[in-house]
Amino acid sequence: MDKMRAIVFRGVNDLRIEEVPKPRPRAGEAVIRIGATTICGTDVHILRGEYPVAPGRIIGHEPVGVIHELGSAVVGYDVGDRVLVGAITPCGSCFFCQNHVEAQCSGHRDEWEMIGGWRLGNSADGVQADFFRVPYAQANLARIPDDLSDEDCVLLADIASTGISAAETADVQIGDTVAVFAQGPIGLCATAGARLKGASMIVGVDAIEKRLLLSREMGATDVIDFTQEDPVAAIKRLTGGRGVDVAIEALGKQDTFQWCLEATRPGGKVSSLGVYGGKLEVPADVDEAAALEAARADAGARRALEGREVVREVVRPPRLVNFVTER
Repeated sequence: MDKMRAIVFRGVNDLRIEEVPKPRPRAGEAVIRIGATTICGTDVHILRGEYPVAPGRIIGHEPVGVIHELGSAVVGYDVGDRVLVGAITPCGSCFFCQNHVEAQCSGHRDEWEMIGGWRLGNSADGVQADFFRVPYAQANLARIPDDLSDEDCVLLADIASTGISAAETADVQIGDTVAVFAQGPIGLCATAGARLKGASMIVGVDAIEKRLLLSREMGATDVIDFTQEDPVAAIKRLTGGRGVDVAIEALGKQDTFQWCLEATRPGGKVSSLGVYGGKLEVPADVDEAAALEAARADAGARRALEGREVVREVVRPPRLVNFVTER
């Protein structure tokens, strides 16, 4: 079979299911048959024209599947292996990868572009298709343990790894106080990341009751409904007027970003996960209060599955699949 189905971006508000050529692996690459994938908020930004990709691009970047074909020079894997592939597919050897900013990977040719490590569904065809091609496969395949299902792992490709990376980038310490603004899937994983890093107080902020309940399940010690009270004032009250050590923005809105800045103590950190649809402004009256960190899912597939016990801590009840609302 030389053809496959794929979801193709043709222009603003124009996605189509099309029959396209099935990819073949080149040296150092692998072709994966999709087992499960998801729709990311970034895909919605692409659809709306808020993030530019080339017309004709197959979208999607959150896959698990089975190795269908291997190119030359890929060793240690076999056709039929069930694998996770991260949203970020770094080469592993360029300057940026060696300095642990894999999302900025410039590849073996050292040709840098913004967020160059995000290839699938961005600068290369993505995973919302029957098959997709993995660049730099040696660095970007992770076998899935037999006791974990595809659904257990699919959210690790981007959602969990991105959320947890916010706590890592902000260097949350044991005993820190953390506020996570927005408790969608990525915000919930940021909450879990803060718990895993040892925060003593984790405040989940959202307006949807179900999300606030899930926030507590994922590790929040306190929750705030921002439609019922001023979240900044509430956080200041909970922290004795000081503000949190770390605030995590997980929505991509100016309002939530400003709340993060205002809720963070002097010398604290703001870790930003959201994809902002327009220009982001840092208000002059708060821009010296906190150090700003931009967090991304830098590590790729292997880090998403490294440390089996950490993985099980995240995917066991309350399981990540509880975030899934449509199949």
